[in-house]
Amino acid sequence: MRIGILTGGGDVPGLNPCIKTVVYRAIEEGHEVLGIRRGWAGLLQFNPDDPDGCGFCVSELGKEQVRTIDRTGGTFLHSSRTNPASVPVADVPDFLKASKSFGGKKQASKAVDCTQHILRAIEALGLDVLIPIGGDDTLGYAERLHREGVPMVAIPKTMDNDVFGTDYCIGFSTAVTRGVQYIHQLRSSAGSHERLAVVELFGRNSGETSLLVAYLGGVDRALISEVPFEPKRLADLLVGDKRANPSRYAFVTVSEGAQIKGEGTIEAGEADAFGHRRLGGIGQVTADWLKRLTGEDTMYQQLSYLMRSGAPDSLDLMVAENYANMAMSLVERGESNLMVALRNGIYTSVPIATIAEGLKRVHVDELYDVAEYRPKVRHVEGQPMFLN
Repeated sequence: MRIGILTGGGDVPGLNPCIKTVVYRAIEEGHEVLGIRRGWAGLLQFNPDDPDGCGFCVSELGKEQVRTIDRTGGTFLHSSRTNPASVPVADVPDFLKASKSFGGKKQASKAVDCTQHILRAIEALGLDVLIPIGGDDTLGYAERLHREGVPMVAIPKTMDNDVFGTDYCIGFSTAVTRGVQYIHQLRSSAGSHERLAVVELFGRNSGETSLLVAYLGGVDRALISEVPFEPKRLADLLVGDKRANPSRYAFVTVSEGAQIKGEGTIEAGEADAFGHRRLGGIGQVTADWLKRLTGEDTMYQQLSYLMRSGAPDSLDLMVAENYANMAMSLVERGESNLMVALRNGIYTSVPIATIAEGLKRVHVDELYDVAEYRPKVRHVEGQPMFLN
């Protein structure tokens, strides 16, 4: 078989080990692997009428090409947030604009569904199956292609751990580990200056990263995406925490998707191809509120990309390689329309359409004290390992 593999959306630690394991397993089984560069953008920019001029879109992958990539973070294949079902006219490749299939769409719409071109590119490349590695958006388009007849075996990744249908996504463990490490490092500055410290973490719809970092790092308070907060209440709690701390400081973690009660999520910039605007800034807003309400010296740190940078920890390394081997086993058996997953501690697979069946969020009643703005983990028996 000829297998295509791509990574879409934000990079996370664990992508490269996953790619390497797929390639090694495929080569040993006698298959070919094509790496599609920049996610779905690689197929969008591939010109079936000029394949020799599209070396930047795809590349043949063998053991030599991927031998050492598992030692680093990020994605060897690069990534993008391209959505071929809704491509801004300005981003449609020139060769496609000039084609008969594009026709008069430029005048009719600001965005174009280029799926028919993607299908043509897949056919021209001779791909028998695609292995996309991504989150909701990347895998949502993969499910669309499967409905068009393309065999798909998907692998979930997102540092927020918010892909519905699996207890675990590649990148999550490293993100939590980084968060805990940096908070412990920031304690020296917070304690030296007797400050209130606000640490903003990634987490659009799910506050699981903020919750677990606070839980494992011994943080005083945690704001999560699921529960709007009142600045005055938070300020009173943190002042109390600071007074109770012999080192005279207090910490709060904040999901980037957290909201002040009665206000919306803080967004900036234009929406991406999947309709999402960039989040970030609620931590600074929270720090400013705390300063005004308490008069205390306040520090603010946005961890953001530090959480997704560098090599994966051992858990992400293990899950990435196991997901890759599982995906290849499904490919070998001729099974598709599936996403590999971890459920109740067991490696399994689910229909790829499962990702659209719900929104994965923190189980607030079981894991969070709404009145005290902090994790409330008491009864873990029967809970998933990652408390999601």
